[in-house]
Amino acid sequence: RTSECTRHRGGVCSPEQQNIGIARHFVRTVYCPPKAAMRATAALGGANERMHMQRATVLAAASRTPRDHDVGVMPRAPLSTKPHEPLWVFGYGSIVWNVGFEYVSTRTLCARGFRRRFYQGSTDHRGTVEFPGRTVTLEHCDAREVVWGAAYEVSPEHRERVIEYLEKREKQYDARIEMDLFDSADEGAEPVIRNAVTYIATPSEYNLNWLGDAGDLAEQIARARGPSGENCEYLYNLAIAMRDIGVEDDHLYNLEAAVRAIRGD
Repeated sequence: RTSECTRHRGGVCSPEQQNIGIARHFVRTVYCPPKAAMRATAALGGANERMHMQRATVLAAASRTPRDHDVGVMPRAPLSTKPHEPLWVFGYGSIVWNVGFEYVSTRTLCARGFRRRFYQGSTDHRGTVEFPGRTVTLEHCDAREVVWGAAYEVSPEHRERVIEYLEKREKQYDARIEMDLFDSADEGAEPVIRNAVTYIATPSEYNLNWLGDAGDLAEQIARARGPSGENCEYLYNLAIAMRDIGVEDDHLYNLEAAVRAIRGD
């Protein structure tokens, strides 16, 4: 993307500047703001979306080092729901087996156009700055695919407290998005919940701990350990939780099997 550099600076930028330019382009067209991101994703189509994801993943992550940071570093778009309304939170990772906040009800639901992947580095829970662990995020994919998880209804009374809790817990995730949730994977299904909140990690330059895909995912998870415990425990608990609510996820279960084989568990 030397064109972006020459357009703004009148010259050819360095590889590092090109990486940042590509990451910014990716954020503008796909991830910010959340509702525009959904429209952009639909317009681009599955093939173009994957191309943007792969390009930004490789280049934007090349020049950063995983590290922890304070709450409030990540930009957050305002929520569309009002303070007097209930808040729905969609859990697809550790929240499914370790909720951590008060809720009124829960439902097993799915989000369309996403898949679960262990692409986010963890230096505050399941790894360290020296050896980051890996936690799940949601990756945009073909709109025909769905990812299942647990949705939690939070009362207006506890809404602000839960948001504050989630901001601390998910501080290393750079995007807080709202999404429609479905009780069926059928393409013609109508949403049963709108504007559910969840946190995802992206290749954005804001995300200091993005790791992306790797050929040794299982080895990394098998070895990593952080303040909250072993990385493999996170993986195992998530796999158990997904099975308990009847979710099929080949990527998750194959990764679990690979880590167990490495560790002899």
